[in-house]
Amino acid sequence: MNSRMKRRIELASRILFWIYLALLMHVLFFSEYYGRTDVVEYRYNLQLFREISRFWTYREKLGMAAVLTNLVGNIVCFMPFGFFLPNMYPIFRKHGFLVIFSGFLLTCEVEILQLVNRVGAFDVDDIFLNTCGAVLGYLINVVCRVMRRKIHEKKKI
Repeated sequence: MNSRMKRRIELASRILFWIYLALLMHVLFFSEYYGRTDVVEYRYNLQLFREISRFWTYREKLGMAAVLTNLVGNIVCFMPFGFFLPNMYPIFRKHGFLVIFSGFLLTCEVEILQLVNRVGAFDVDDIFLNTCGAVLGYLINVVCRVMRRKIHEKKKI
């Protein structure tokens, strides 16, 4: 792939990444649709898989939309993070662990801010699911890079 195409991908990734972060922050801190209203008490879950199993156990009462929004939504909302970061910075391409660790840190920061500001709840299950989303996004990025490389090699032939 030529350097011009790489620069275009990097620029598009940067623009989309910042749009993604703005939308993510809106959903995580301000969206009343997702229960982001001020709460008097602190809400938190420190037991891994507690909320995940609760959502799954009561899926019929809660409805599949609520279950999917919580479980799948927490994964999907961090997939762009894992996908765009390697396109913007070469070090993340070389070291996938850095993408995963960065996704974990960002999620921890978000959860702590939600706890401190009493907007939403601090939930270790969210940290787990969001980190899984960053991993999946990174893996999709790897697959896309391999496919791009193969297409580029075919064009050379």
